[in-house]
Amino acid sequence: MSDYSVRLLRADEDRAALDLFRRALHVKETTDEEWPSISASMQPDRAFGAFDPELIGTVRSFDSEVTLPGEGTVPIGAVSLVGVRADRTRRGVLTNLMRAQFEDFAARGVPAAMLHASEGAIYGRFGYGIAARGKSIEVDRHRARLRPEVPSGGQISLLDLESTVEQWPSLWDALPRTRPGMIDRSAYLWPGYERDVRKATTPASTAVHRGPDGVDGYVTYLVERPGPGEPVFLKIISFHHASPDAFAGLWRYLLSVDLVDRIIAEKRPLDEPIELLFTDPRQVAVLKIRDEGWLRLVDVAAMLGARAYRGEPVVIEVTDPFLEHNSGRYRLSEDGAARTTDPADLELTAETLAMLYLGGWRASDLAVAGRVRATGEAALERADLLFGTRVNPWCGTFF
Repeated sequence: MSDYSVRLLRADEDRAALDLFRRALHVKETTDEEWPSISASMQPDRAFGAFDPELIGTVRSFDSEVTLPGEGTVPIGAVSLVGVRADRTRRGVLTNLMRAQFEDFAARGVPAAMLHASEGAIYGRFGYGIAARGKSIEVDRHRARLRPEVPSGGQISLLDLESTVEQWPSLWDALPRTRPGMIDRSAYLWPGYERDVRKATTPASTAVHRGPDGVDGYVTYLVERPGPGEPVFLKIISFHHASPDAFAGLWRYLLSVDLVDRIIAEKRPLDEPIELLFTDPRQVAVLKIRDEGWLRLVDVAAMLGARAYRGEPVVIEVTDPFLEHNSGRYRLSEDGAARTTDPADLELTAETLAMLYLGGWRASDLAVAGRVRATGEAALERADLLFGTRVNPWCGTFF
């Protein structure tokens, strides 16, 4: 029996919960000047707190939708601001907060959750898996040369900081979200993005690409000057495109920005072919690859039935000790998904299923790592095809 309680937070407790989260990350508490704009980012009735009797832990979410393989969408809880007070860690506080949040999702018919993890070892035990990864890259602007066959692109228009803030939502809404893992950007996200660019030491700019049918891409960036004699960096904040012309045209623009030595972009899609734009692909350095989006299937049956598959059927046996109603066997095929009593071809945990679900990992690779148990190579080959996707998953939205 725990000596604390978990409940939905009241609106007048939001600031205390945010400050608790900030202290957990060793960040200064909220100022009176910051609070009005920060509070605009908080969806009501989506935060839980643990009390003993004072607040000792919190978790929050906002409502969104996520794109699935096959380009269908389902509701998702976008989880953020997860923190436990330093003197109350390792006592099950986070576990009970997670249970309360999952129960809330289930009651509201939200079959999945997604988050960005501050630490990689925390969320697997709650059934979250690394569903999408991203690469951070650096381009040498002075030496990178575009290949002659790279599309010339369409019209580019430049927005200043004020126009960027004003037009961001409409630019985002103009583009399709076709990659598995991409989420809809709630109105609660934009105030936070505005705060970030306004407090930057250099002004943000946005280059908008227009094709024959209108806006089909944009890139928002800052130029950072570390110090005298040091390289000047153009740091990409947000880059989204809906056509090859927009992708190439925006990169043409970035390479044309004067007084810049390096172009840096973090957590781009793994399969985004930036290096193939250049005569020397080595002018694009991959600095690191890391987790970009963690997924939790709150309702495994509903989520398995929501995405598209291709290839021969596979029976999987899922073990989910945190949400036991999800455990069982499921037959997956091009016709959909259903519970079954047939023998399993693959055995895996809910965490591993989340890694497979969006197509970011192959079952055969997970088997090599001991994350999947299979009846044989044929079963793994069928699973690789069944869960495979045309493009790599990517969230592309920080929250």
